[in-house]
Amino acid sequence: MTGSEKRLEHARLIDGTGKNPLDDSTVIVDATGKITYCGPAERAPETPDVPTMDLTGMTILPGFIDAHVHFLFGPKQSGNSQDRALTTFQVAERMRQTLEAGITSVRDLGGLSVGYSSAQQSGLIQAPRVLTAGRIIGHTGGHCDATGPDGHNATGHFTILADDEQSARVAVRTVLREGADVIKICATGGMGSPHDDPDDEDLSEAEIRAVVDEARRHRGKKVAAHAQGTAGIINALRGGVASIEHGYGITEEACDLALAARTYLVPTLATAFNPMDPSKVSPLHFEKKSRWAERTRENIALAISRGVAIAMGTDAGVSPHAANLMELSHLVELGMTELQAITAGTLNAARLLGIDDAVGTVEPGKLADLVITDADPLADIAALADPEHVRMVLQSGVARRDTLPIRTPVTA
Repeated sequence: MTGSEKRLEHARLIDGTGKNPLDDSTVIVDATGKITYCGPAERAPETPDVPTMDLTGMTILPGFIDAHVHFLFGPKQSGNSQDRALTTFQVAERMRQTLEAGITSVRDLGGLSVGYSSAQQSGLIQAPRVLTAGRIIGHTGGHCDATGPDGHNATGHFTILADDEQSARVAVRTVLREGADVIKICATGGMGSPHDDPDDEDLSEAEIRAVVDEARRHRGKKVAAHAQGTAGIINALRGGVASIEHGYGITEEACDLALAARTYLVPTLATAFNPMDPSKVSPLHFEKKSRWAERTRENIALAISRGVAIAMGTDAGVSPHAANLMELSHLVELGMTELQAITAGTLNAARLLGIDDAVGTVEPGKLADLVITDADPLADIAALADPEHVRMVLQSGVARRDTLPIRTPVTA
């Protein structure tokens, strides 16, 4: 089944809207890769000329969306790892693996150039469709600034520094000129940065407001804020950002602000749940992460209990690539139901990215981005993170992964 037109019969359907599953479903996909019918099998229209597959015992879900990845980051390579051609192929491979893990759309929040998005759209690479932020905006000496004592900054291609409202506006214009789909800023310090701490503030509230206003003036582009400590989270929320990334220091006051503004939280729990090898990071990084681990769990659990809108994001690149769906089990551990976690990784993430008119749910008129699994994600959601259980991934109706057993076609 390598083409777009297809009929999927008798699977359990979890459509991403938050509704209860439909135990015996039919999903029909047309030649353009769009869904024309999804619903009870007994009510499905006849399609005598459409290839049909019996998926009894399987579950169909929407393709998942990771709202926070960094494809440019990966394991350190030996040899000539700085060669740009080699980096390009490494990134393309990470993107392919992520797609085959069930992630059909992503938002890359720092480092990836728009060329990768163009390559995906034109079919040069098999990858999730991707929104890119390009370079990240922050202030001198903050989370974005890796300048060493000798003045050398090896990450200038990755960041852009702004130290007042006007330079913040110029930075926005610069990254938009470079093709950014979304603006990424630093509102706080971070775990891995050399000069600051997660509780330190980065861009001020006034500077964040300038960024948000400048992004709005350019076709309403959204702003995502790296914000870990409480003060910076509140600055970002008051400044009008669309999403708080990480949010480890979120409080009752910050939850109130997020709820009032309908701001999304992207918790990236993989960075808090995954153990860290102290031999592979700096002592400062290890100390900061260890100090924040339990605080993160408590505060994100608070945000979930308060009903703050959550979109799935993993910080893949800092956390492992192609293990994105383990994030769902972390959300469940902190208080979500399995169905809520699935919605965080489908409809909620699509709404945050502004692509919910096309993807995020299994509904007529939307693209057939689908994940077919032999697991029961409502009983064992962690099974989705095991590639053995992701049996098929469709992107716009085209099979990007297919390990289903050969079955006798159903006569429609």
